[in-house]
Amino acid sequence: MEIEQLVGHYHIIGTNQDEGATTYKGHLELGLDGHRCIWAKWQIGADQEQSGTGFFKDNILVINFAYKGTSNKIYKGVVVFRCLTPDILDGFWSEKHGDPNYLGTERAFRVNDDTILN
Repeated sequence: MEIEQLVGHYHIIGTNQDEGATTYKGHLELGLDGHRCIWAKWQIGADQEQSGTGFFKDNILVINFAYKGTSNKIYKGVVVFRCLTPDILDGFWSEKHGDPNYLGTERAFRVNDDTILN
């Protein structure tokens, strides 16, 4: 798989890094910068935006991300995706201040231009 094949919009479902594995849904956009590094933007729920940058090798995508929490505190973490196909990414993630006993999970499914999501 080539890095250019990952560029696009994805629908995501995941679980948080907590004992209850709280679920979430959202959207992920992946693009490339001028150095062929990945940039990522997440929209989780109605009001949480996250962004990050990363790299791709041997069908593994690694993204360092950050976002501002409800208390205006900046949270940082890393997500690792195994790229099953250019349309399906299967990953796990961890935040610096998350519960170290658990990993979050995230699956991304490519959204075609003619697909409408609610």
